[in-house]
Amino acid sequence: MRTISRLSLFLPLIGQLSLAWLIPIPAFASTQPVLRVGVVDGSQPCSFREGGAWKGLAVQLWTRIAQRENLPFVLRPMPSIRAMLEATRRNEIDVAVECINISPWRLKLYRFSLPFQEDGQAVLVLNDQFSLGKAFLAALISPSLLRMVGLLVFTLLLMTVAVWWIEDHSSQVKVTRRGPFHRFIKVFTILLTGEGDAEIVDTSRGRAVLMVGYLVRNVSSAVLVGFLTVELVESVQGRAKLNINTLTEMATIRVGYKDGTVSEDLLKELGVELTDLDGSIQKPGGVKVDSISRSLGLLQQGRIDAVLADELQLRYLQSQASSSSGMPVLAIAGIRPELQGFAVSPDLPESTLERINLAISEFKRSGVVQQLRREALSGSGSASSFTGS
Repeated sequence: MRTISRLSLFLPLIGQLSLAWLIPIPAFASTQPVLRVGVVDGSQPCSFREGGAWKGLAVQLWTRIAQRENLPFVLRPMPSIRAMLEATRRNEIDVAVECINISPWRLKLYRFSLPFQEDGQAVLVLNDQFSLGKAFLAALISPSLLRMVGLLVFTLLLMTVAVWWIEDHSSQVKVTRRGPFHRFIKVFTILLTGEGDAEIVDTSRGRAVLMVGYLVRNVSSAVLVGFLTVELVESVQGRAKLNINTLTEMATIRVGYKDGTVSEDLLKELGVELTDLDGSIQKPGGVKVDSISRSLGLLQQGRIDAVLADELQLRYLQSQASSSSGMPVLAIAGIRPELQGFAVSPDLPESTLERINLAISEFKRSGVVQQLRREALSGSGSASSFTGS
């Protein structure tokens, strides 16, 4: 009887175990769904493929977000930003990873993540090999620089007169049998160069004048070098504009652009005729290029006259250009600055988007985005560990 009573205690538990064995338990996934992530090649430094690996600011940022939030994903190469945006809208991909401008019309059609940076468009042109030399000569004879040099010479002349009077160099002229002009020039030269101070001063007041002269020389040298640098840069940029002072003037030259970008939309708004890249193209208009990095070579070959793209992309081209091939400079910058972020599918769960946004916010606050931007511009960013398909 005691044994039967004990068995009766375990009968309910045995029944539950049997029921659990017979009825399949729903298999809750231990991992999250794999996100389909679109990327576009040829958009240096935001996203591009090199050596089979995806690189760039946007790719590296997304990789860090996915690692932080434990979001598995697979990369899906797309032909253009426009095609990638449409694939996102049709839920063919979950996230579009690029430096995508969140323009007003795009904001009406697509869903975006939190912006991670702001950038505007710019126009890049290529100087000829003699532009830097011409600009340097022009800076040397600029009225402002001549006035500064004249002020320095006048100050040193006044200090020479002071040293002459304090040290009584007029009496030394009679002893050395040298003319006063020769002695005056010697004092001026020593004040100018700072070499041989002991030859012209013996008194404390004279040495005080020399100390002031030392400060004047060093401060003036720093100011002149800084002024000459600024004047040189401005002169080079002025020569590089090629009469492009307004956006409407781009209709008179051959402008390279990347397909499916806001640069293409801008050219359409300006009424610029768009054509595909052709070796024999000579007429003005927009010329479609397949890669931002390739546009620099097209500039050097004379097949296009300028490039219209995001300012970040064009500054990347500047950092990659060699001095022997001419100096690429921005003729116009700061065109229509807009926020940039990732596009996401309308079917992406709100909880997933919230995690992505929180990660972007954290990376912006901690300086990670800025660091990735610097690495992208310098070309030192590490490759993504995902090769895509």
